[in-house]
Order: sequence, then structure tokens, then C-alpha cells
Amino acid sequence: MQRKIIHIDDALCNGCEQCIPACPEQAIQIVETSDGPKARLVKELYCDGLGACLGNCPTGALTIEEREAEAYDDEATMERIKELAPDRLAAHKRHLAEHAAEMTHSTAEAPAFVCPSLRMLQIDREESAHSVPENANAVVFPSQLRQWPVQLHLVPPSAPYFKNAAVCIVADCVPFAYANFHQDFLKGEDRAIAVGCPKLDDTRAYLEKISQIIVLGRPKSITIVKMEVPCCSGLVRIVEQALRITGIDIPVKTLTISIKGEKMPTTEQGF
Repeated sequence: MQRKIIHIDDALCNGCEQCIPACPEQAIQIVETSDGPKARLVKELYCDGLGACLGNCPTGALTIEEREAEAYDDEATMERIKELAPDRLAAHKRHLAEHAAEMTHSTAEAPAFVCPSLRMLQIDREESAHSVPENANAVVFPSQLRQWPVQLHLVPPSAPYFKNAAVCIVADCVPFAYANFHQDFLKGEDRAIAVGCPKLDDTRAYLEKISQIIVLGRPKSITIVKMEVPCCSGLVRIVEQALRITGIDIPVKTLTISIKGEKMPTTEQGF
């Protein structure tokens, strides 16, 4: 596809490596050449073309050009960051948030290569029979949350609320998309929850934490609630791996929520 991508001028590059930490995507490496060390793109698909690295080059060797190049792949980039520089994930997330509109525009010509979780979408909501008029005496449902913390990387695996519980492992975006979240997934004395994002967080830490919850808490069931975007399926794979590692047989159910906030068909699984 025709898109913006970084250009490295070999004649100006002195191999100082200052561009490497400046690139949130970890898309640049230093290689030895006959003219000494030089900066190179690892792969075109890791470069988002936004130029975060430009201001850190002391010789001006880095510029942005528009040419035929492989489309940026954020999912592959995330995996690379998690493997090589997990401490850079936060910087990458900020970078994505600051430039989301540019990212969507720059990859619009090749939607097949754009991660659906990054694709900009505005949802028009029509008034329905279930809508409550603003001037009506609306019923306010109380929170059904029975624990704290809720984030998967913060919950203690030995917490008493996980013992023999109906555990819900929920993708971060679900409570925002699904209006009846508290009533459907939190209500009940035996409910426990762990929330996370398999795209942006450290999945290896997730695997270890879920394995510990299974061993220490022996939950009676696990329900995975994820969004319909492909990267959210990582939660299913993590739970599957955790059950295989621990060798403990627990009923697992996967429920998917559409971007528009609708429940999709439920899947019963046996790992």
C-alpha cells in the first residue's frame, strides 16, 4: 500500500542508537555495514510512519517519506514490544492514543491489515422501547461489585473470593460496551471477577496469575467475556493454556460482546 514510513539516510546515519529508545514500536535496529554501524528498519510492518523518532536523531538522518510499503501491523508490533521491551508498552499506548486519528487515516487504504480494535467507529443509537425518557423516574440499579481490586495484574490469586467461585475473566472494554454488565456478570454471592486486556498487557503475567487462581481458588466455573475484535481472543488462549498447565478440569464458557453492545452466541468449551 502507499503510505508514510520512516526513511534512513545512510550517509548521515552515524549509528549512535538514539533513535532506538525514541521509537515506541521498537521498529529500528543497528546493523554493522561496510561503512560502520547504521540504523535499519527491522520490518516495514513495525513502523507506523508517525515519526516519533525524528527529533532524537542528531544528524538528521531520519525523515518521513510516502512510498509503497507493507501495511503497519499493530498486533505484531505489540507482540514484539512485549517480547523485547515490555517496559515500553505504556509509551506505545500513549503514542497510539495521541495519534489514533492519523493511524486510521494512514491505513484506510488497506482495512484488511488494520487491527479492528484501532478502527475508528461512531455508533448511532436510535431511541428504542428500552430507552428511558430523561424526565422519567428511572430506576437506578446498585453496583453488584463484591471485590477490590478487579484488574487481573492486581488481584491476589489467593483471595478468598476466588475460592469455589464462578469466576468471570473479562476484557477491559466489555463493561463499556455492554449496558447490563453488573446484572449479568457481577450479581451473585459466588461471583468473582478479573479484568484485563490481552492486546496491551503482559500475557505471560496473565498466564501465571490465572494458573495461580485455578490452583489456589479451585473455581467451580470460568466464564470468559470478551469483545468481538480478534485480539480479544487472546483471553481464551490464556485460559486454555492455564488449564493445561495446571491439569485441573473446570467448566469454561466464552461469551462475546459486539462493538454495538450486543451478546453474541455463547460457546461452551472443554480444554
